[in-house]
Amino acid sequence: MRLKDTGMTHEEFTATVEKYMMNLAPRFDLIADTAKGMSVFDENGDEYLDFYGGIAVSSAGNCNPKVVDAICMQALELIHGSNYPYTVPQGMLAKLICETLSYEKIWFQNSGAEANEAMIKLARKYGTDHYGENRYKIVTALNSFHGRTMATLTATGQPGTGIQNGFGPLVPGFSYAEFNNLESFKDACDEDTIAIMLEPVQGEGGVFPATEEFMKGIRELCDEKKMLLLFDEVQTGWGRLGSTMGYERFGVKPDIVSMAKAMGGGMPIGAICTSEEIAKSFIGAHGSTYAGNPICAAASYAQIKEILDYHLPQNALAKGKYFMKKATELPHVKEVRGLGLLMGIELEPEVSAAEVKHECMERKMLITAMGHNTLRLVPPLIVSEAECDHALGILKDAISAVAKD
Repeated sequence: MRLKDTGMTHEEFTATVEKYMMNLAPRFDLIADTAKGMSVFDENGDEYLDFYGGIAVSSAGNCNPKVVDAICMQALELIHGSNYPYTVPQGMLAKLICETLSYEKIWFQNSGAEANEAMIKLARKYGTDHYGENRYKIVTALNSFHGRTMATLTATGQPGTGIQNGFGPLVPGFSYAEFNNLESFKDACDEDTIAIMLEPVQGEGGVFPATEEFMKGIRELCDEKKMLLLFDEVQTGWGRLGSTMGYERFGVKPDIVSMAKAMGGGMPIGAICTSEEIAKSFIGAHGSTYAGNPICAAASYAQIKEILDYHLPQNALAKGKYFMKKATELPHVKEVRGLGLLMGIELEPEVSAAEVKHECMERKMLITAMGHNTLRLVPPLIVSEAECDHALGILKDAISAVAKD
């Protein structure tokens, strides 16, 4: 459905949305009418360079033809089957992911938050199954973000913020430690801790990568204390960091890993992978009506094949290095951080990232902003050097406009 099909003007349609939709956060003054590759188009056909990728979702490009074909073909055959019968797209996707990542078992969910919720549930159930009812605590990192369900917003290490305020009492059993500080995590764990849960890069927290030393130290700590290591790869997985999964950049492998966003190509799907032994704790204890829906699974199969077949993790690694090196030359930049194509540009304190974001949109480029002065850039992994240069030029002009250079 497109705007022309409604018979409304731009103003009439946006007014309709404002009337009926909950206004939870500011929107762009943009109707995303169509999209293709590295571009989003408004109702007039004006083209916007996509450097936010639907928030790290459209990794194989917007409306990737293989993904579109998979969706259309599957919709003609089977739209929904639940998880009582076997369905072919779900089974083939399970095989593809487990064999690619060398995990024994997978369970599908419908979003990143659901995948993280399932990961938390599985860790707690495994702890109580194997060590008793008090072994359910989980330590996460300060400044982390894991979702907006009750368990995942509690796991999110941002106490005193709008993510948690007003939703109490929060889920018991969570505590926080300082990211990239092994001693802080050691101090936060006790005899009732069953797991440590981390993001390889804190995306929503400002684009802060973990260090290899920290990640390896956490893996050793978990092994020593018989704790599970949980990685939230909702945003970092499937090529974003320059490797198939983000954990590969650090030489460690988690006991359970969550994923979503890029794996669906725009369709709502998430998953967790783990060992056969850990997965046993979920038998008869977890389920979902929609998880692994045939259309979403077919889209995900096509999306992951595109990411792997066209070596998009390698492109993310190369283009990320190229972009971040040049981004350090932009005006009013304090620091450039990231891995692969999960990139953050921290501006000088007097330069508002939100204002730069809107100046970029006025110049036909889409990005996101976090906090007061950090820009986040997560373009599709198909991005070229020429598109990186175009984006850098727009950023230069937008930052200068906000700073009134």
